[in-house]
Amino acid sequence: MTPEDEEKGCHQPPTPCSLLHRLPLLILPFSLLLNLLLLFPPAPVTRTPPEGEPQRLQVLTWTRHAAAEAEAVAAVNCSGHGRAFLDSVTDGDGRPSCECNACYSGRDCSLLLPNCAADADSGDPLFLEPYWQRHAALSAVVVSGWHRMSYRANGDNYISLQLETHLRLLHEAVGNAVTQGKFIVFGSGSTQLFNALIHSLSPDNDSSSSSPSHVVATAPYYPLYKMQTTLFDGREYEWEGLTSDLANASSSSSPSANFIEFVTSPNNPDGTLRRPVLRGSTVIHDHAYYWPHYSAILAPSDEDIMVFTDSKISGHASSRFGWAVIKDEGVYQKVTRYLQFNSMGVSRDTQLRVLKLVKVIIAKVKKQDDIFEFGYTTLSERWSKLNKVVSASTRFSLQKLPSQYCSYFNKIRDPSPAFGWVKCEREEDRDCAAVLLNAGIISRTGEIFEGGSRYTRLSLIKTEDDMDLLLKRFESLVSQEEPALVASTR
Repeated sequence: MTPEDEEKGCHQPPTPCSLLHRLPLLILPFSLLLNLLLLFPPAPVTRTPPEGEPQRLQVLTWTRHAAAEAEAVAAVNCSGHGRAFLDSVTDGDGRPSCECNACYSGRDCSLLLPNCAADADSGDPLFLEPYWQRHAALSAVVVSGWHRMSYRANGDNYISLQLETHLRLLHEAVGNAVTQGKFIVFGSGSTQLFNALIHSLSPDNDSSSSSPSHVVATAPYYPLYKMQTTLFDGREYEWEGLTSDLANASSSSSPSANFIEFVTSPNNPDGTLRRPVLRGSTVIHDHAYYWPHYSAILAPSDEDIMVFTDSKISGHASSRFGWAVIKDEGVYQKVTRYLQFNSMGVSRDTQLRVLKLVKVIIAKVKKQDDIFEFGYTTLSERWSKLNKVVSASTRFSLQKLPSQYCSYFNKIRDPSPAFGWVKCEREEDRDCAAVLLNAGIISRTGEIFEGGSRYTRLSLIKTEDDMDLLLKRFESLVSQEEPALVASTR
């Protein structure tokens, strides 16, 4: 064989037979590497999570379907005049259908109904819905199928310790209430707490020598106080009426007389800040609206009994969550006993959702995207617009609210009440709610608040669609007044 032939042979492709002979030499390095890996396994390699993403959330398993379902519903197009929910009625395609705002209809809520009345009746706090749409990621909650299936929670009396702690932190951050050294109880909205407190402040029903408590309020007042007290008709308490009828009588009443006075501050319906009227009464301070959305925060309220509700803070009225801050331990024990027998506490699912919302609110306090700044800006603009329309009228007037210094915003702020308290000034307009209804505006008559039929309440906290239509209908109503009179008030 020539040298050229040898050189060519060195570059010939290996045959199967030659590979078989070399197999042990090929396997040996891999075998050594495998043994080394078994003896000295490498540290697990993980990707660096994006800033703010917990390590445990890098791998999603059972939450994927729930997240995809929620995202799909949120993406349903309702033209900005409605929304779809996970529990909405499904359409022909099996997708959740749009639930339209008042006066809108159609598959995507794009059709404005002609001659539709502006509904300014209820206190549905949907003006905060755009805020939570902007903060969908921060406020979303995913709940496992086995989340808190027990009757119990991790705190006494069926309450979440985390939520109780964060409610105290919220009051401290806002500066609207003192909670240190006081007890907190949860209720299904403030509604459940009202009767729980009345019951607990009244003499025991087995005491035949004690007269029932007399429940009172100052007109105009939130009508649920009377409705609920009358409905339950307990032997330990009864609805007595208005403080104006009892102010003189209370000073001369026997020492055994027991008055329970509701003081709503800011007041519903007129937004005024109030104090107790009857001397010696036991007071339930309803502070549903004592938040920077609706009122100047003058100082932290440090009353013996204070009631709050999440519906007016975050706007989640459907969650039905409220709480009471109570100083006296004996009253606290009676309230918790009432709630135990009445409902065994607030839904643990509700408590989880409210905890998430409160955490978001606290994190944003006095910072960019503060919910209180958003709420105040929205309501003050609505109040200003309504005031401008009504001020051009000689037929109607609104309550007078002063600008006040607010410790939360650290400045003098303009009014931003939840409601407009409208008065019909003409002698012939005896039923103000009927006058507005004839003009296509649904309001809540002042008779319900014992404020008289010449007054009626307009809600300013519903959707933007509701507010726009209310202003349009009111402008049309005012424009029908005598031009000379209207022009002179501009």
